[in-house]
Amino acid sequence: MNMRKLLNSIGLPLFLLLSFIGAAQDKTVSGRVTDSSGRGISGVSVSVKGQASRGTTTTENGAYSLSVPATATTLVFSSVGYGYQEVAISGQSSANVTLQGTSGNLNEVVVIGYGTARRRDLTGAIATVTTKDFVKGPITSPEQLITGKIAGVQITTSGGEPGAGARIRIRGGSSLNASNDPLIVIDNVPVDGGVAGSANILNLINPNDIASFTVLKDPSAAAIYGSRAANGVILITTKRGSRGKARFSVSNQFFVQQAASRVDVMSASEIRSLIATSGASTDLAKLGGATTNWQDEIFKTALGNDLNFSVTGAAFKGKLPIRVSAGYLNQDGILRSGNFQRQSLALNLSPRFFDDKLGVTVNLKGARTTNRFADGGAIGSANVYDPTQPVYSNSPRFGGYTEYIDQGSNIRPLGILPLSPLNPLGLLEQRENKSEVYRSIGNIQFDYQIPRVNGLKANLNL
Repeated sequence: MNMRKLLNSIGLPLFLLLSFIGAAQDKTVSGRVTDSSGRGISGVSVSVKGQASRGTTTTENGAYSLSVPATATTLVFSSVGYGYQEVAISGQSSANVTLQGTSGNLNEVVVIGYGTARRRDLTGAIATVTTKDFVKGPITSPEQLITGKIAGVQITTSGGEPGAGARIRIRGGSSLNASNDPLIVIDNVPVDGGVAGSANILNLINPNDIASFTVLKDPSAAAIYGSRAANGVILITTKRGSRGKARFSVSNQFFVQQAASRVDVMSASEIRSLIATSGASTDLAKLGGATTNWQDEIFKTALGNDLNFSVTGAAFKGKLPIRVSAGYLNQDGILRSGNFQRQSLALNLSPRFFDDKLGVTVNLKGARTTNRFADGGAIGSANVYDPTQPVYSNSPRFGGYTEYIDQGSNIRPLGILPLSPLNPLGLLEQRENKSEVYRSIGNIQFDYQIPRVNGLKANLNL
């Protein structure tokens, strides 16, 4: 009994002494973790090197406090999207750390609808293509800038004529009888439907004015744009002015286009040889004496010219960033009569007021497009028309072009033979299907940072 009292009287003080000695061997290290801009980073893992169990995470403003063994010499800092970093703490009770981002895409600011957000804060499927990644070469329509650049986005040109439209599908189609076209938003202005006389609604925007494409691929975009976003959303952001000295840009691009291939058809001599050996004498008499390659007659080497001018800078002692641009495109088609022209003007103003708390953005874009649509039926006609017939006849009828003439009967008057193909070149030269389209898209947007409430903004788009 005396022994038990002795152990109790000795054990309690001994336990407290050992605890005091253990506590004396620990020390507290505190500090703050920031990014390259000086803002605190939350959720950064802070631990003793070699002792992962001794660790903590930073608070919302990047602060941390950690009890470490007195013998600890190094702390390890790590976070998703930032570089791994080790910091020596020997003889120190504080350590402030700046982490460098490892992925520019995570911190990239992207347009998401009524404002912008950092990519690492987004949960939806989103892809952005900027000017440095655009498709190079002769670009006449904006969607050509991102052809093949974004996974899950298919862009198929509807034809080879100048200014032709394109079918855009984001992750395939979702409807059997409704539209599968995505919603297109240009500088926060939704653009619905097409324009009569224009084969492609995007042709009314000069590709040289575009700064970036952002594609919202999943249904989460419906939270912003409603049911119109069921097939995805394509956000187009145009270039803006910038503070600093005025910069002028002039570019003029010439390009040449040709038909990639021709249909392999029989020549005039092959037709005559075939009829002479296998046909009747009456069939041979129906052949003409010419040698005509009808595909050569309807196709041509198409020339194009794309001229652009822009000035970027700031007026009123740098307080009013401004960008003005003008463009002229003239593109012939590979079919002999096709042509597309576009004249465009664009104005952007982006001043800020009240110590940069209020941002005002003014966008105004106008375009005039003219089309002469070539008759695509001439291609099929050129593949079946008799190559022994000349292009022109000796008769003024049908514009002087050779046609299969019905010699007349008691039922039909003299004219073109029913079901016969028409002269391919006549189809092009004697048809004038033209359009002239004017369109303007403009908006003014106010973005106000609410005082003393970090991250809360009021946005008005008119």
